[in-house]
Parts: sequence; C-alpha cells; structure tokens
Amino acid sequence: MNDRTIPSPTEPTTLVEAAYQRLRDDIVEGILAPGEKLRVEHLKDRYGVGAGTLREALLRLVSDALVLVQGQRGFRVAPMSLTDFEDITRTRVLLETEALRQSIQAGGEEWEAKLVSAFHLLSRAEDRLDQDHAVVAEWELRNRLFHESLIQACPSRWLLHFQAILYRQSERYRRLSVFRRPIPRDVHAEHQALFEAALRRDADAAAAVLREHILRTLEAVRHMPRDFFTLRP
Repeated sequence: MNDRTIPSPTEPTTLVEAAYQRLRDDIVEGILAPGEKLRVEHLKDRYGVGAGTLREALLRLVSDALVLVQGQRGFRVAPMSLTDFEDITRTRVLLETEALRQSIQAGGEEWEAKLVSAFHLLSRAEDRLDQDHAVVAEWELRNRLFHESLIQACPSRWLLHFQAILYRQSERYRRLSVFRRPIPRDVHAEHQALFEAALRRDADAAAAVLREHILRTLEAVRHMPRDFFTLRP
C-alpha cells in the first residue's frame, strides 16, 4: 500500500515567500487583474518589501505561469481566456481521473482516514460558504486538500506533479466562479458523491464523478460575462 502525506499549509519563512504568497493571492482573487502591468516601484511599497525581494517573488510567479515577463517592459499578470481554461480542464481530467484510479487501488487505511478527515473539514467550510464570502479562501484551501487526499496514494510522482500544476492553474478561474456563481450548483453534493465512491473503492464511479465535477466548473466559467477574462480598470 502507498499512502502519501498531505502537505500542511505553513507560514512563510522568508520575505520572498511572504511577498510571493501575497502576490499570488491577489492574482488568484482578481485584485491584480489579468493583463495588468506589475510595476515593481509601485508594488514594493504596497507589499512592504524591497525591489529585489519583489522581483524574486515575481519570478517565482513567472514559473507558476501566473505572471509574464516581457523583457525590458517588466512584468504583467498572465491573461485569462476560455480557450486556456478548456485546455487546462480537459488535461486535468485525463491526469486526475487516472491518479484517482491508481490511488483507490493502492490506498490503505491511512489513506481512508486522511480522506475522511479532509472531507469533514471541507464540509464544515461549505456549510459556511453560502453565508460568508470571507470563507472562500478557507474553502479553497480545504478543497485543494480534499482533492489531494483523493489521489495521495497514487504511486506515480510524475502524475501527481503535473496534476498539481494543472490544479493550481485552474484556481484563478475556479475562485472567481465561486464568487459569481453563474450557474446553479450544489458543490457539496458533488464532493459527497466523489467521497463516497472513493471510500467504497469503486474506481469507475469515482472517476466518472470526478470528471463531471471538474467539467462542471468549466461549464460555470463558460457562463461568465465577457469582461471576466479582460483587464478591469
């Protein structure tokens, strides 16, 4: 049996890490809009760090594909597009459903226990999501940990590596669609169906539920207004 440990969120230990996390949160939440120019001289005061620290943080975001570097013209927030999200989503479906199948086959009692715990914490956040949008950041973290717990027993480190990249690339689209809610959706029911299928070791059913769950977010994004993907003033 192969049970992997779910990483726990940690406090930033360096100024670069702190600046990176704050910048990333602002990009994901849309505070720094798609296509927006990121001027180091302005942002260093906003985030309370030096220019060198800020550039290091921005270069980390370039490696995450959330920021573009344009030679002498500096940095910009990476644009968003429906075409891009469709590509991210369909590739994620291929990788994550396969990782889930392998995880269900390999996972032992420790995998089950962590899955139960992750689903419980996610459910608690979802209970409060309708009443308080401030819970969205907490929900996003617990949503990620739940999805990681589902596939953590997958023995392929490369499958997990590329799935993690795609999951994080989808975060901007998912977070904003949660705020706007363009289509009726019971996300908790989707998660519960996924949890129950995985726990009873029904790999076919779990993979089918996961596929529909991921594609449902794509459907929500397709119903977003046109300015969702453009630079906002």
